[in-house]
Amino acid sequence: MGLADSRTARHSLIPALLLASSSAIGAGTVTLSPEVQAFVRVQAPTVVLAHVNVVDGTGRPAVDDQNVVIEHGQITRIEAGHAASPGPDTTVLEMRGYTVMPGIVGMHNHLYYIALPNYEAGRTPSFDGPILLPQMMFSSPRMYLAAGVTTMRTTGSVEPYADLNLRDQIEAGVLPGPHIDVTAPYLEGKGSLFIQMHQLSSAAEAKQFVDYWAGVGATSFKAYMNITRAELKAAIDAAHAHGLKITGHLCSVTYAEAAELGIDDLEHGFGVNTQLDPGKKPDECTKSDGEDTLKAMDPDGPEAAKLIHLLVIHHVAVTSTLPVFEGDLAGRPPLQKRVLDAMSGPAREAYLYARGHRFERPNADADLAWSHLLKMERNFVAAGGLLLAGPDPTGNGGVLPGFGDQREIELLVEAGFTPVQAIRIATLNGAIFEGKQGSIGSVEAGKNADLVVVKGDPSQRISDIENTEIVFKDGIGYDSEKLLRSISGRYGQY
Repeated sequence: MGLADSRTARHSLIPALLLASSSAIGAGTVTLSPEVQAFVRVQAPTVVLAHVNVVDGTGRPAVDDQNVVIEHGQITRIEAGHAASPGPDTTVLEMRGYTVMPGIVGMHNHLYYIALPNYEAGRTPSFDGPILLPQMMFSSPRMYLAAGVTTMRTTGSVEPYADLNLRDQIEAGVLPGPHIDVTAPYLEGKGSLFIQMHQLSSAAEAKQFVDYWAGVGATSFKAYMNITRAELKAAIDAAHAHGLKITGHLCSVTYAEAAELGIDDLEHGFGVNTQLDPGKKPDECTKSDGEDTLKAMDPDGPEAAKLIHLLVIHHVAVTSTLPVFEGDLAGRPPLQKRVLDAMSGPAREAYLYARGHRFERPNADADLAWSHLLKMERNFVAAGGLLLAGPDPTGNGGVLPGFGDQREIELLVEAGFTPVQAIRIATLNGAIFEGKQGSIGSVEAGKNADLVVVKGDPSQRISDIENTEIVFKDGIGYDSEKLLRSISGRYGQY
């Protein structure tokens, strides 16, 4: 195809994508393109989910045999199960044996994949530089929606204009996917591991950076591993001046320092706090990236209690990302066919090689760090802290979009939370942090119909959360299986 042919094809595609479906059902007046409509399973002015088990996302016990009524994109009634009559404007779904829960609010999600060029066995090093972060703009949004993620925060963008445009096309009904809180490009200092990240040179530049990206539509910010305290403080103040929040995957700045500076959220649970790392110097990342601190800090000891208290009194949320740490443990995570099916051939090969390498090398240090990580998150919540959930899905360790969000909930149960508590952390808590608890995050009358229908009862068997059948976003039900079939073999490619 020549340049002229390519241009003609591109322009001829745009009207087709923008062509509206025959009706506009949902919370607003958005109509759906044929590409999105192909994945719609349920669309009617009124939808009744009859005789369903309800896990409402508040942490309360599940309630069996309920009818959930959705009208024009909103939940209007939740009542005792009864026979409902279908009609020209009403679709009734008999849901015995199924559970309805809120749409997942993913608070550490990405739209890129970590690619290690020429990654193979028998080499030292095992891959060529630089590490790359290609965008998964086709596969990731579909995978998130298929798994029940109806709202997500990108938590660091590599191609921010692409992320912003994707968000806008999803909202316009042109492409399928969840609602997206687009985090600006990483606020990173000198010495970044990733060649695609800008490196700040001063506090003044940090402020300019925040002002610019807030002006073009980013709705949150993320500080990264090599930022200095002065740069972080300038970024925090600038973000707050715009009414926006800032989170951080830190290393050069400790958790206590960041809390005092006014940060809103800390990523990766308590896994990247460096305050007890040997040789820690101000404004410099450490070799262990916080693992030494995690191993050294007794979750029930005075240092942990002091840190947790500081975070709570400063209203700093913490985002749990257990799946990305689980990959450090020998024999974990469980190998899943659905993960392998989603991956491209090279991505699958690299994952299986890395997984086999870990299986051969049990790591007692990783086991200790894992146990401390789980207990610190439990203690943080017990002290009144706001724990959020997200998997850090970059393909690393087999953590994929959507599937990783479900795995995060399962691992929260392993950490000691009850299933309904874990579901709340992954739904209502995220909505609270985003300031959207009035419209999403729980199954309540008056809220948007952002809901997940799963076969089984995750309040009794948390693994049932993987059995997603229908995902409602703004009252429109999407077919999970169709969405996943459409990306089979594509994650890691595009």
